[in-house]
Amino acid sequence: MTPVNRAEWLETFDARVRRRARPDSTRARVEDTGAVVRQVAGPDGWNGVLWSGLGDDAAEVIAAQRDHFAALGVECEWKLYGHDLPADLPRLLTEAGFVPEPTETVMVAATADVAAAPVLPPGVVLVPVTDAEGVERAARLHARVFGVDPGGLRKRLLRRLAEAPGTEVAVMAEAAEGPVSVARLECDGDGFAGLWGGATLPHWRGRGLYRALVAHRAGRAAAAGVGYLYVDARDTSRPILARLGFQALTTTTPFVWRP
Repeated sequence: MTPVNRAEWLETFDARVRRRARPDSTRARVEDTGAVVRQVAGPDGWNGVLWSGLGDDAAEVIAAQRDHFAALGVECEWKLYGHDLPADLPRLLTEAGFVPEPTETVMVAATADVAAAPVLPPGVVLVPVTDAEGVERAARLHARVFGVDPGGLRKRLLRRLAEAPGTEVAVMAEAAEGPVSVARLECDGDGFAGLWGGATLPHWRGRGLYRALVAHRAGRAAAAGVGYLYVDARDTSRPILARLGFQALTTTTPFVWRP
């Protein structure tokens, strides 16, 4: 297992994933204002602040970002990390009208420590999502697991397919009853890739599907030359990731403002 020097990894993570963030589609753009790095993607994409370097004018900068997205008519997310300054940033965001959602743990690992041949339960196969039909099946499964409208995910995956036809935009584990788990890999940083999704039907949990999907995506990342993986982990997945070699780096809390 590659040891984590937390200070060095935080510096690298901030520099590569946050400060040099890549747009998540050709319709999005990343803007560096000096005080913040933000993505602007319009009503069908993710809009928000990825990094901030705030000082005494923090309240003014926060209000300016809120007003910027308000003028565009879109909701925005301020992605707050546990080591971000100033220390009272959560209070300042709340006072500006941003609402916090559940905190997750940022887990990191060297790709080489995680990549392995997926081990699946009997009768289960991995199926790459590479076309519109696969996207629809993945979106329906996501809705079943999380009980939310999958419209945003559907649009995001279809947009990625339109930009790069035939690309594996997600991977599903399929059993005789159909898709039972789905997850995504996104190479959204310089040398880093994010693992997203991890939606598994309740009666299929605890059978190794999450581990298999992590191994598959780590293998894809390794083949693409990506050196590091990260996950915004919920409490349910954090112990599994720790057993696979991921280590806790910091926390992240979405603060969301809606028009």
